[in-house]
Amino acid sequence: MTADRTITITNGALTARIGSKGAELQSLVPAWGEEMIWQADPAVWGWHAPNLFPVVGGLADDTLVHRGTRYPMKSHGFLRHSPTTVAAQEDDRASFRLVDSTETRQQYPFAFTLIVSFHLEDDRLVQTFTVNNPGSETLLVSLGAHPAFRWPLSDSLDRAAHRLVFAEEEPHGIRRVAGTGLGLERLPTPMAGRVLALDDSLFDISAIVWDRLNSRSLSFGVPGALGIEMGFADFPHFGLWTKPGGARFLCLEPWQGHMSPLDFRGELADKPGIVGIPAGGSRQWALTIRPIRHLPLEP
Repeated sequence: MTADRTITITNGALTARIGSKGAELQSLVPAWGEEMIWQADPAVWGWHAPNLFPVVGGLADDTLVHRGTRYPMKSHGFLRHSPTTVAAQEDDRASFRLVDSTETRQQYPFAFTLIVSFHLEDDRLVQTFTVNNPGSETLLVSLGAHPAFRWPLSDSLDRAAHRLVFAEEEPHGIRRVAGTGLGLERLPTPMAGRVLALDDSLFDISAIVWDRLNSRSLSFGVPGALGIEMGFADFPHFGLWTKPGGARFLCLEPWQGHMSPLDFRGELADKPGIVGIPAGGSRQWALTIRPIRHLPLEP
């Protein structure tokens, strides 16, 4: 088994650390400021920024169904628990590889090569997922990122002053996670225009899911003070979560796909949000994270 490694990349403006287990971003620090990533307190929530593959969220009965055969698959898939190989490393970038194996095929009966890459470009981190299909059948896949940012972003900031500002208005409403599935009821948006005022009570029920999403970028933070800008042009869905009870992190989660709706028990090929990559083909998804010293004032 490949030993877990921690890789540090830097370009002078940003420094990031990535663990080879799950290719998980563990730290992101701008030259002018403090740590932006939640530091995985195991007494609260022991992850920093797990990557989700080959499914996002849960499947009914923790079971993947492909061509009538049932395979055990836990929520969010196996990448976050898997050792990866460091495929490349330079001062300002690193990439990590996971390929199918006897163990993965017991859960997910597909050939695949997954590359998770991190690249510092000026004042932003670019994270890219590249999925290659070396097999002879269509590769069915869902994936996403689950980065947890400090909330508040600095101990000097008021937690209640933090906001999410989406690039577009989101009039289609939200859905809630129910157990490991997606609730069937579409609920009114909790946003005012493009702005979501953050409060712990938002998460008393469960995570928030936008399965009909207009925006492909947003900002998180305190207007006029610290913030994060996130871009996710390739991801059509988004999740927002923190552990109820005032945990000091907020997960901003761009997704391709989402957990199975509560009434879905069908084939993986029919699951909402699943995409197919043809034999010999590949597909790429990228997101960006940019720490901001002075977040623009609300619209």
